[in-house]
Amino acid sequence: MKATSVQLIPEIRPGQSIDLLKELHILTRDGRLNQDTRRKLKQVYHLYQFIEPLLNEVLERRGDLNLADHGAGKSYLGFILYDLFFKHRETGHLYGIETRPELVVKSQELAHRLGFGRMAFLNLSVEDSITSPVLPERIDIVTALHACNTATDDAIRFALEKSAEHIVLAPCCQAEVAAVLRKNKNASFGLTPLSELWRHPIHTREFGSQVTNVLRCLLLEAHGYQVTVTELVGWEHSMKNELIIASRKGDAKPSARERALAILKTLNLEELTGRFVY
Repeated sequence: MKATSVQLIPEIRPGQSIDLLKELHILTRDGRLNQDTRRKLKQVYHLYQFIEPLLNEVLERRGDLNLADHGAGKSYLGFILYDLFFKHRETGHLYGIETRPELVVKSQELAHRLGFGRMAFLNLSVEDSITSPVLPERIDIVTALHACNTATDDAIRFALEKSAEHIVLAPCCQAEVAAVLRKNKNASFGLTPLSELWRHPIHTREFGSQVTNVLRCLLLEAHGYQVTVTELVGWEHSMKNELIIASRKGDAKPSARERALAILKTLNLEELTGRFVY
């Protein structure tokens, strides 16, 4: 009876793993959707619609596909991508990269139970992931979903080192720039009237988050990526719903690098140059 009730839920796509949806708490243990989980499922599909064309483009052009989910955490995104895309194809590999070994072990166990044979979970730091022989030399797509603070920057660095074709980022908790703005606040007042933009603590936090993502976009453009910024439509029902999609299109763009340097100087953030300009 439970299987029948699941099949009658119109929101669930044919062939999806019911066990996975339960593990992700999208379906209840008895195979049902309530109002909250129905909204969550719609959000899953919304994110997938941005990534699916990139997966198809690489697979059609290369005949194979390597995707790395950096800062994977519980590998929520990786499992959804594998279930909706990779599972129905005979080629393509998905790698979850995470520094917390306990989460890697749990993801490995879940992938084994579900029979997701072309998923691998690796307990690696950023430095190790760039050079590790366990990962293929070519990584076509890099994703990072709500990798907190500088973890998003780590994912960008990894993607650039691997010359990834596409990068999909949903940044979260960008605290580093705000901390430097806060530290240099008094000195900044004498440098530029723009310091009024982060004079108050709530503005420091929000402005710092905005500047962080602007600098990330400029970094990607400087390395030859075409960048699109859009909304992730309340994945966490919060304001942290920005989605950055970058596709490698051409040569390096020196003007983007120059603009980033100018922003860092104007905002008294030059100590962060090494993170955002390279």
